[in-house]
Amino acid sequence: MNTMLEIRNLYTSYGRIPMLMDVSLDIAEGEVSCVLGANGSGKTTLVKAILNMVKADQGTMKLAGVSIDDWPTHKRVEEGIALSAAAVGTFPKMTVETNLKMGAFYINDAKVLHDRLENIYTSFPVLKDRLQQKAGTLSGGERTMLAIARAVINKPKLLILDEPSLGLAPIMVEEVFEIIQRLREEKMTILLVEQNATKALAVASRGYVIQKGAIIFSGTSDELRKSEFVENPVM
Repeated sequence: MNTMLEIRNLYTSYGRIPMLMDVSLDIAEGEVSCVLGANGSGKTTLVKAILNMVKADQGTMKLAGVSIDDWPTHKRVEEGIALSAAAVGTFPKMTVETNLKMGAFYINDAKVLHDRLENIYTSFPVLKDRLQQKAGTLSGGERTMLAIARAVINKPKLLILDEPSLGLAPIMVEEVFEIIQRLREEKMTILLVEQNATKALAVASRGYVIQKGAIIFSGTSDELRKSEFVENPVM
């Protein structure tokens, strides 16, 4: 299996406060990998570091075998890293349709854009019914779906899903993870950052547990389920 994202010995800090310490991980192409951890464990800092929104003090990072250490955030996005984070993933005063087209910013071919939008409408029928509705008026679950749809419309090399179940009602959590399962079946490479260990491990092939900025355990989903480090559905 080819490695889509390789991180080695990553250290970051906020001022003098260390945040990530010697983090190494591999995200296999065409698979879902998860990073599990409680609030404050370093998950969000890791996501920001992958996008170069937080500078690395030490360490190396490769995307599809190519070093991205010197790439600014916009180049990492242009080259295929997409982020879906429900809290920041939509423009609330814009319509659903405009949000989707903003996500397709790098698509210059009108036919390709049309086909991609049609695929989104098929995969996310609830969004098709709300194209002219402002994103800020959607439910929490619908906004999460819109954030994911905006991220996948460009067919990224690596899709990062940052806490997609956060704050959602149980029925919406089920729907969001059904979408993730469909993306898995389409062989999309996904890094799933979650607190809900049960749901994450149901769709992931392997995963990592992060605590206080360090990876304390890694293995297959079965190994993580049996691990002492994964005890509760929500860590």
